[in-house]
Amino acid sequence: MASFEYLLNAIPQIFSVKIFSLMIGGVSVGLIIGALPGMSATMGVALFLPLTYWMTPSESLVFLGSLYMAAIYGGSFSAILLRTPGTPSNIGTTFDGHPMAKQGRGWQAILIATYSSLYGGLFGMICFLIFAPMLATIALRFGPPEYFWLGIFGLTVISSLSRGNTLKGFIGGLIGMMISFVGVAPVGGNVRFIFGSSYLISGFGLIPALVGLFCIPEVINMIVQRGQKQLFVEAKVEKGTITKTFVDVMKRQVDLIRASVIGFIIGVLPGAGGNIANLVSYSEAMRASKHPERFGTGIPEGVIATEASNNATVGGGFVPLMTLGVPGTPVDAILYGALLIQGLRPGAELFTTRADVVYTFIVGVLAATLLMVPIGLLFGRGMTKVIYKIPIHVIVPVILLLTMIGSYCVQNDISNVYTMLILGVLGYILKRFGFEAGPITLGLILGPIAETGFTQGLLMGRKLDYPWTIFFIRPISWVLIVLSVLFLLWPMIRKQAPSVAGDRQ
Repeated sequence: MASFEYLLNAIPQIFSVKIFSLMIGGVSVGLIIGALPGMSATMGVALFLPLTYWMTPSESLVFLGSLYMAAIYGGSFSAILLRTPGTPSNIGTTFDGHPMAKQGRGWQAILIATYSSLYGGLFGMICFLIFAPMLATIALRFGPPEYFWLGIFGLTVISSLSRGNTLKGFIGGLIGMMISFVGVAPVGGNVRFIFGSSYLISGFGLIPALVGLFCIPEVINMIVQRGQKQLFVEAKVEKGTITKTFVDVMKRQVDLIRASVIGFIIGVLPGAGGNIANLVSYSEAMRASKHPERFGTGIPEGVIATEASNNATVGGGFVPLMTLGVPGTPVDAILYGALLIQGLRPGAELFTTRADVVYTFIVGVLAATLLMVPIGLLFGRGMTKVIYKIPIHVIVPVILLLTMIGSYCVQNDISNVYTMLILGVLGYILKRFGFEAGPITLGLILGPIAETGFTQGLLMGRKLDYPWTIFFIRPISWVLIVLSVLFLLWPMIRKQAPSVAGDRQ
């Protein structure tokens, strides 16, 4: 009952002039940062953290939470219009969102991304409100062996991202993992594969690599196809499109719920987040579809799967942060710092000693998620019109400039620009040979997770007669092993199912 009273008391607070203005400002800034290639939600929250020194705890958390949620959604704009995921959480949105834009359905794709982000964001925050203490306890049971198997389970997604050639997909995933091994080892500090170059000691940054693998091949294609005057067909806007698309998206409750649940659960696990959730959700949407071959050609289900899941991870990530004081992602780590700046220590007691702040934060982020719709649609419509009108010979240097600035700003390091360009050219060459960017990126993301879990797991198992058995004696590990085998074999099971049905007939 007490929590319900705090919720009721929080509602009038978020409609105060100052907090409501901060919500609008946070959403607007988040959308812009998310849409800029090379920028990220982490960078946005970090850049504006100093502004919160002069705010109250409630104002600070509502502003940063609004910015975080909007930045994840804002990344869909560049993913759809430029085939450049604005944040790592929007990788999967490029698969169907950009083909829709090329077909003249860019505005529809943005509408779908908006409504899916709204659904996932609300779902994640409501689940955080209801299940936070229970799920935080489960998340603590994940140790190194479980994270190793989580990495292996994530690699089964490659069979869905391979676009008809599973072998090339797994080779692409292996290439991504090899790229992730460059530099200092996450455990032990050994330096690997730097070939005498000081630039490679810190390895290849995820964001520059992401921009390079997805954006630069597209830019090179634009240069090669000189006769093409525009980036994509002009978006068709019919009367009632906004309402019609909303109804169509909301009719797909199974797709929305599946994606949101996946996003929230992965968000709860420290170290996972939207980077993995959007790709896992996309893969599961393909597995569940009656027409998986249509994915990647520009269908709404692909955009729904990724955008609902990545925004649901925001609420999921708040679970270990607020209840245990365990930041699961870089953004959550910055929010942890914001809490400490305000004299608040994250943990279970936070819900009792400063419940007023916690519930104002929750209600504020929920309200900011609703505000994303009108502000996002205005921003997205303007972006669609502007990009269509710019000729390719103008947009190519603009995109290159933005990607270079974004890659440099990650660490204020010119080596990140080199990383982006080198991996971009490599991505273009590999694409010509049938290797997609999705599996390569997945290997790049999951490589450090699997390697860290494997190394730390072996260290944990030193007290056993056979250290490697540590990976097979824990219940959660076996759940992930079974899921990995099942999902790996699913394409073969699916192919045999129709023939069995035909034999019975």
